[in-house]
Amino acid sequence: MAFSGKWETESQDGYEEFCKLVGIPDDVIARGRDFKLVTEIIQNGDDFSWIQYYPKNHTVNNKFIIGKESDMETVGGKKFKGTVNMEGGKLSIEFPKYHHISEVSGGKLVETSTANSATGPVVYVRTSKKI
Repeated sequence: MAFSGKWETESQDGYEEFCKLVGIPDDVIARGRDFKLVTEIIQNGDDFSWIQYYPKNHTVNNKFIIGKESDMETVGGKKFKGTVNMEGGKLSIEFPKYHHISEVSGGKLVETSTANSATGPVVYVRTSKKI
């Protein structure tokens, strides 16, 4: 259950360019730039509850089972159906505008999101420490 626990943002690379590309409003980008996002993950085998606590008491709680289609929500509030897969200890899912991979590496939660732009891929990496 490597993912279980509470994680707090330690660093973000590519944040602003990625957020603009996927349509996050400028005011939301500004609030999140230096915000220490807390992610709480409850893992029971292949069952996950992935809760993220954003500024202004905004919470996103995605519950899913590895390999099964689930109702999901983006940070912007868009609802969609997606399937989270696990390969080599990494979780992956296709969001409506980007591909997301999560893994625990070196005791850190590393989340990599990749969106495609006209000039090529834009990558956002958020690294979180366990709290």
